[in-house]
Amino acid sequence: MGNSIYVIKLHRLALVFLPVLVVIVIFLKWKIQVKTTIYALCRMLSQLLLVGYFLAYIFQSNKAMITIGVLSIMLGTSSWIALRTVKHVRKRLYLIALGSIALGGISTLAVVIKGVLNVQPWFNPRFLIPLGGMIFSNSMNGVSLAAERFYSELTRSTPLEEAKKIAFRASLIPITNSLFAVGLVSLPGMMTGQVLSGVSPLIAARYQIMVMAMIFGTTGISSACFLAFAESIFLEEKREEN
Repeated sequence: MGNSIYVIKLHRLALVFLPVLVVIVIFLKWKIQVKTTIYALCRMLSQLLLVGYFLAYIFQSNKAMITIGVLSIMLGTSSWIALRTVKHVRKRLYLIALGSIALGGISTLAVVIKGVLNVQPWFNPRFLIPLGGMIFSNSMNGVSLAAERFYSELTRSTPLEEAKKIAFRASLIPITNSLFAVGLVSLPGMMTGQVLSGVSPLIAARYQIMVMAMIFGTTGISSACFLAFAESIFLEEKREEN
């Protein structure tokens, strides 16, 4: 393989969908609704193929406004998707989710871009967009888990402060599990990609440490902000249902 990453040919890439087909067959055999799963897979495939061409253009342009525009779209979309678990109050919570993810995500991104990596110029899309994507997507997952668990606890008449603590802990379960497993059970995406492309494992480990700390920080900040700002809406919704 040398020092360059192995280029996957399309016919070989198709082989990775064999395990996916097995899972779909299980869905069908067990008579579980599979439409959403197939839609998600098709959407993933089309989005990644399109974004590959799109990013090639953005990286070549290297313009601040284009990079900021892309990050804004990612932020707005992730905030909307984060509330998929509480669709009945989605519109009322959107600005809160947007502000929470922006607060946790942008502050963490700034620390990484200027403090850790010292990227020049700061808007370099090769750094800002991939790192922003990781940050916003994990903030999105944290907020989503926090929203679902917080509302669930309130409907069970759990005291407000206790419900908030439970929801906050739940929002951090995925990243906390990753912290325990990284290096022992799994080699996460960034480290795996760098090792496959020939980067020294020691250097790749530093980048992965940065990523894990970055994800933990942004998820925790965004989830905490969301729970603090959204509690009045959740309480109002609970009163209306009663």
